Amino acid sequence: MERPLELGNVTRVQKFVLLGLSTRPDIRDVLFAIFLTLYLLTLLENTLIIYLICSHIELHKPMYFFLGNLSCLEMCYVSVTMPSLLVGLWTGPYHISFTACMTQLFFFIVLICTECTLLASMAYDRYVAICRPLHYPLLMRPQVCLGLALSSWVGGLLVSVAKTSCIASLSYCGPNVLNHFFCDVSPLLNLSCTHVALTELVDFISAIVILWGSLLMAIASYVAIGRAVFHMPSAAARRKALSTCASHLVVVGIFYAATLFIYARPSRIEAMDLNKVLSVIYTVVTPMCNPVIYCLRNREVQAAFCSALSVWSPVQGSNP
Repeated sequence: MERPLELGNVTRVQKFVLLGLSTRPDIRDVLFAIFLTLYLLTLLENTLIIYLICSHIELHKPMYFFLGNLSCLEMCYVSVTMPSLLVGLWTGPYHISFTACMTQLFFFIVLICTECTLLASMAYDRYVAICRPLHYPLLMRPQVCLGLALSSWVGGLLVSVAKTSCIASLSYCGPNVLNHFFCDVSPLLNLSCTHVALTELVDFISAIVILWGSLLMAIASYVAIGRAVFHMPSAAARRKALSTCASHLVVVGIFYAATLFIYARPSRIEAMDLNKVLSVIYTVVTPMCNPVIYCLRNREVQAAFCSALSVWSPVQGSNP
């Protein structure tokens, strides 16, 4: 239902109330401990990945360059949404200023759009490595890798400027309660007391371009990889390639399924409890799982980790 357009002397909302992930006091303490542990674990995993990639020259390859970007992004990503989730679980529903809400929304959109295009770039990297190995040094030279990563970040920034500007320009005249654990697009659109058709159109078009565009690129890359793997003469090579790509596809599939359901729809979402559950998947679960699936199962990363452990371990005195 559209809210009235005659705002007249109605006071603009200056603060929002975030209800948080759960309003049940009996389970908030347990959820707080769980999500705090997941948050710290995510930061630790991604910090470790960045350290290993930067400190070991054998990991200075295009694939690990993108993984380092992804780890940096994931650390920023969870740090935008998780603190407000934890505050809501610790204190219950709490107030957030309009400016702080729009700032959180801006950085969230930057990071989620960047992650979409970065995952597509990583899929393209694997396509070139498996399907065109002889051209890999040329097609994935440092300048190309830097260009792909930079375009991902700049693209996310531009999309966020457009979407956040549209949402911030709407009028919010009450109620001011957001049934979410952070400032997201759909809850804010539901609270607007003016027409949101233009904002919804911008949101939908950007979702089509960023989400569907990057997803189609990733799918095309993995389909080509699957065809190339199927024609590999060596069974061991097929198993290795399929093992790597299957784990990547799981993460990509979960992330894109949740984000497409929430953002690539031409109308506001009313089932906000479902929205919150899906948001947990791509704001908490995938940032925690990505380092394990993409890096820590990788033999080169494992070797670098063991090498780092040997350096960190105390020097043992030689036996007489």
